[in-house]
Amino acid sequence: MPKKNAPDGSKPKVNNPNVMGLRAEVLEQPITDTLETNFMPYAMSVILSRAIPEIDGFKPSHRKLLYTMYKMGLLTGARTKSANIVGQTMRLNPHGDGPIYDTMVRLSKGYGALLHPFVDSKGNFGKVYSRDMAYAASRYTEAKLSPICQELFRDLDQDAVDFVDNYDNTMKEPSLLPTTYPNILVSANQGIAVGMASQLCGFNLAEVCDATVAYLKNPDCDLSSILLGPDFPTGGEVIYDQAALEEVYRTGKGSIKIRGKYRYVKSENLVEIYEIPYTTTVEAILDKVAELIKSGKLKEINDMRDETDLNGLKLTIDLKRGVDPDKLMAKLYKSTTLQDSIACNFNVLIAGSPKVLGVRELLEEWCAWRTECVRRRVYFTLGKKKDKLHLLKGLKRILLDIDKAIKIIRETENEADVVPNLMIGFGIDQIQAEYVAEIKLRNINKEYILKRVQEEQALRDEIDDLEDLVGSPKRIQKLIVGELEAVKKKYGQPRLTSIIYEHEITAFNEEDETPDYPVTVFLSRHGYFKKITPQSLRMADVQKYKEEDGPSQSFETTNKAEVMFFTSKQQVYKCRLAEFDDTKASVLGDYLPSKLGMDQDEGVVGMVLPGDYSGALLFFFENGKAARVDLSAYATTSNRRKLTGAYSDKSPLAALLYLTEDRELALYSTEPRALIFNTALLSPKTTRTTQGVQVMTLKPKYHLSEVKPVEDTSITNLPRYRCRTIPAAGALLKEEDGEQMRLL
Repeated sequence: MPKKNAPDGSKPKVNNPNVMGLRAEVLEQPITDTLETNFMPYAMSVILSRAIPEIDGFKPSHRKLLYTMYKMGLLTGARTKSANIVGQTMRLNPHGDGPIYDTMVRLSKGYGALLHPFVDSKGNFGKVYSRDMAYAASRYTEAKLSPICQELFRDLDQDAVDFVDNYDNTMKEPSLLPTTYPNILVSANQGIAVGMASQLCGFNLAEVCDATVAYLKNPDCDLSSILLGPDFPTGGEVIYDQAALEEVYRTGKGSIKIRGKYRYVKSENLVEIYEIPYTTTVEAILDKVAELIKSGKLKEINDMRDETDLNGLKLTIDLKRGVDPDKLMAKLYKSTTLQDSIACNFNVLIAGSPKVLGVRELLEEWCAWRTECVRRRVYFTLGKKKDKLHLLKGLKRILLDIDKAIKIIRETENEADVVPNLMIGFGIDQIQAEYVAEIKLRNINKEYILKRVQEEQALRDEIDDLEDLVGSPKRIQKLIVGELEAVKKKYGQPRLTSIIYEHEITAFNEEDETPDYPVTVFLSRHGYFKKITPQSLRMADVQKYKEEDGPSQSFETTNKAEVMFFTSKQQVYKCRLAEFDDTKASVLGDYLPSKLGMDQDEGVVGMVLPGDYSGALLFFFENGKAARVDLSAYATTSNRRKLTGAYSDKSPLAALLYLTEDRELALYSTEPRALIFNTALLSPKTTRTTQGVQVMTLKPKYHLSEVKPVEDTSITNLPRYRCRTIPAAGALLKEEDGEQMRLL
């Protein structure tokens, strides 16, 4: 029995004797308490301090690295060894040199993961499109900050953002970087936290600036007409899907299709792929193509190789003679990661809470945050101006009677008494007196005095203007718009990823690639399947079967036809005849349970060629029931190869027939009795697993054994066995009509 808590609410103590004969106290701790005290702090730390970006577009690791480089003077200075930067960053980031250098690599120009890299690198930093191209060690590479980083640190020294202590309280670091443009939408970012993740794709800087300006002027503007779609540093093409884009813009979640670019070199009969999707690598594409060639599904290619060099990425495909390059690339787009989807999950930390935001909501949050940054910057400047005006007021008061000031200073015996005596003599405060006392003797002239008086008036005008700016949201908005337009003009660049529309795409149709010719298919009772051409049948038409096996079904059809195999476990397997190799009558053929990957002890009970999925299937069960199911119930929009619940499992299946039009069928029972009825008496059902209706009533000892079309039976006296309504028991089978049963 579980132990109850003590009256005072404390947890019970369990005393366990140990080997020394002493008794040790063990405290019971519920798993919920363990999770709350141990796991939850870790989860919150990962979410808030590691994996999820904030409104400035950076994770803490990015921010710490860039701020360290800024303090090292790498915004305007020369490059330094990456190892130096990594070492300095460890004062803010205690996670080790490996992760810090990994962060620098991702932000670098050499790696190419960002549209606007923040690290101007020199040396081997690897490539985002290569899985195997490793970057060099930090002692070999060099780096500095890119020019665009000026937009990250421009307001940093003007109290635009808060500063917090580092992990050991020895220095300060910014909680956010006051970016002058929505970097959260420009720089791609992804992270996996505990119980949540974030996936932000990058957009073109010029488009983002235009969209932000449009939003500031009209929050209800049409963003999709300005932000055409994501832009990726690896180029490629975004397949424009308005509904998918609007879903991403509205909810912050969804997926966008992208694909690579290629060109056909006619003189050499080869295709060059020079841009690939951001989500894949050249090695992944080459491996998949090699797999397709090995499996015989890609016969149009002689060779494919990686010819990437200093000029950029290039995958070259040598084509066989007569191959249409556009059709081949359509096939590769469908079969490889040359066409891929990038998932979007705009999960961002807002005021310490993770939120999934759409593009409009992100712009709203960024504009509000940027407005606060600008207001703090203006307050900072205003305070400096007011402090300077305060000093000039004191200076002006002294300069009106400079002889008195000189006399006070000259008659003061101790240096420490100069400032107090000036304060008393002119009625000024200590700060003003300190400022006056530090003026050089050479500056006590008429020209200096006049300039200071004029500067005071100009300073008053500036202060009035700044105070008006702080209290005017429209002026602050205008200031932000000006900054955005300046960023666009200075750093904007054309889209790297072009837009392509659905109607411009050559779709790959697998059926068009499949050769079509007449074939005859054979299914044996034990599940062996053969597809034979008419030429092979003319040469030898004697079918080979295993011992105790024999023919079950055969049809004349074409190589492009679809086939359905129904099994003993109420499942149906759908495939194309083209997936089976042409064979000869002298071989056993493909063993379907192995070929189709059936379950253990699962066998084939029937084969159907659905064609256009018209007509119906008739299922006859040993209990005498029959179900008529429209064949359209087995049609699927996707290429599903296996359907469960193909028919009812309430009674063993006795026969399966494909019906294109109503006809008469003969049912045989083990009594033996026979019953002839018209299939028009069976109404179609919409549910595949229906038990159907009773057709033949049976005595307890007997069951339905076989079903045949009337014309395939040896019954001569048809009226004896024919019924007008169902269910019916049928008639005992006479000897002259029983040849069919004797052959069973």
